[in-house]
Amino acid sequence: MKQNNTRKPVVCIFCSSSPDVSAPIKSGAAEFARLLAENHFSVLYGGTTCGLMKIVADAHKKAGGQLIGIIPEYMIDKGIQHPDLDELHKVADLRPRKQAMLEKSDYIVALPGGIGTYDEFFDLLTMKQLGRHNRPMFLLNLDNYFAPLLALMQHGIEQKTIKIEHLELFKVAAQPEELMKMIASHHSLQVCH
Repeated sequence: MKQNNTRKPVVCIFCSSSPDVSAPIKSGAAEFARLLAENHFSVLYGGTTCGLMKIVADAHKKAGGQLIGIIPEYMIDKGIQHPDLDELHKVADLRPRKQAMLEKSDYIVALPGGIGTYDEFFDLLTMKQLGRHNRPMFLLNLDNYFAPLLALMQHGIEQKTIKIEHLELFKVAAQPEELMKMIASHHSLQVCH
């Protein structure tokens, strides 16, 4: 894929801080991070060495990718900052972290994760719904992790609490290769900024 300038497009990844996720989730997350590096995308994430976040970071770096971390100062004080970050951005807490992640990214991807991942994804999805940003957003449905969430959203549509067009604010991919193609296809139509 040709790049229009020296700045690599940035993919923001939200994902679990738990190391106990399933093997298909671990391998799929690592594969996606590797594909991003090989296709000249940078990864922006929470900047720690915790759980699935570490797997993503390590796989991306091993494949020659650029790794950007945005991390609250109290997490740095805990000693969980990833040592191989190419860029480190310190923030005061989780709210400014989400804002910084939005501002510095071109694409937003949620991998399987817990309450924090849901908070991050839905906060930015709500902002997109309200017209506060227009970043492409994706769920990588590894190991069919998001099936209950997607069913809940469908239930919201049936109950008239969610508008059907709001499901068009994000795309879902089941496999890393599928998501990489979606992002690469979208990027070819974008003007790098």
